[in-house]
Amino acid sequence: MALIHVAVAVIVNEQKQVLIALRQAHQHQGNLWEFPGGKVELGETTELALTREVKEELGVEIAKATPLIEIRHDYQDKSVLLDVWSTRYFEGEPKGLEGQTIKWCPIEALTDFDFPAANQTIIKAIQATEF
Repeated sequence: MALIHVAVAVIVNEQKQVLIALRQAHQHQGNLWEFPGGKVELGETTELALTREVKEELGVEIAKATPLIEIRHDYQDKSVLLDVWSTRYFEGEPKGLEGQTIKWCPIEALTDFDFPAANQTIIKAIQATEF
């Protein structure tokens, strides 16, 4: 099974809320919430993929991001390497440019939403971090 390398953005605003997006029904892990991001393309650094994906999905420019955690997770049909970066430094107002619902969620309320299994470790890392 091929490993899919994914750059994931934990975007935190001044109110210590994290931006989350609802995966569309037709997507893998559809109708679950996620942190924005996408596949790292061949020859691309994770940081470059992160800034590209966030701009494509949300119309936001990331000014600076810091590695948070790396997680490998095997689903029944695919394996993913989630390369998670956090940022409080971004420009623009996020919009769901690919038709996805987005919302700002208080860090302590992340566990109230349904996320894919691989994201549970990300949530714990976010809640253990001082933003």
